[in-house]
Amino acid sequence: MENLYDIAIVGGGPGGIASAVEASIFGLKKILFIEKGDNHSQTIRQYYKDAKRVDKDWQGQEVTIKGNVEFFDGTKESTLDYFETLLDDDRIDTLFNTEVFGVTKEEDDTLSVATNNGTYRAKNVIIAIGRMGKPNKPSYKIPRTIRKFVNHNPHDCRGHEKILVVGGGDTALEYACHLSTDNEVTLSYRRDSFARANDINREMITQYDQEERLRVRYETDIDSVENHDGRIKVNYSNGYPVIYDRIIYALGGTTPVDFLRSCHIELDEDGQPIFNAQHETSVEGLYMVGDIVFDSGGSIAMAINHAHDVLTDIVNKRH
Repeated sequence: MENLYDIAIVGGGPGGIASAVEASIFGLKKILFIEKGDNHSQTIRQYYKDAKRVDKDWQGQEVTIKGNVEFFDGTKESTLDYFETLLDDDRIDTLFNTEVFGVTKEEDDTLSVATNNGTYRAKNVIIAIGRMGKPNKPSYKIPRTIRKFVNHNPHDCRGHEKILVVGGGDTALEYACHLSTDNEVTLSYRRDSFARANDINREMITQYDQEERLRVRYETDIDSVENHDGRIKVNYSNGYPVIYDRIIYALGGTTPVDFLRSCHIELDEDGQPIFNAQHETSVEGLYMVGDIVFDSGGSIAMAINHAHDVLTDIVNKRH
């Protein structure tokens, strides 16, 4: 039992980082921080464009930080730098490039965390993996021959391409505007307005559309895509296909149901995890924080507050 951790945290995003920092501030001595990527904050690194705004009050959700981890409006870069400083704590054992396969409750009430680098045991475990690790995909099939030109972020774009961005949230709008600088961009959304996006992004996409810096197609559905001489033929439901060089799907993320089942977490009829007011799941000592506990996503500030709530509950149970 000498290798037993007080807490193991699965996921290196804002909720996971805040959980590790709160654990240290609350006085837990053995803290394990596990991330399957090669660095923390993979979602921010992968899905946020350079210099993207990172707002504390995301999509109008005004959040008062109630824990020990502060958070401010900033950019992608300043946010990553801030989280980097938070993890510089001798109490936090950090494991990168480590994938968690599941969590099991043992007879002695400890939790075993099975990974590709061995099994670790902890008194409590926090799952903070988020949803964007498993981005939503379209219902129609993507032919193998064009998959390298079908992406979920703009990192592979080379410039001077004809690009279709699909989605109606903040990420989709920001991708479209950002890419329009040196590409021919169309933004396709199945509804008649961008109700999910914040006011700034709605104003920006309207301006770009009116200035013909990009094209917005509202109330547009896609039936299928196919290979057309190495390019992508998009078959719209209106019967008029269009050829593109690349598609970027910015459709949000999906709850990783299979992983939650491998952790023996009880799910509701919609496949969503069941947890109490303190974010503890049906497995005693196993908690969840961050946007994985929201149906439609949540803010970084809310994930930070979750971490404080969970650590408060864990410490209270110890006394």
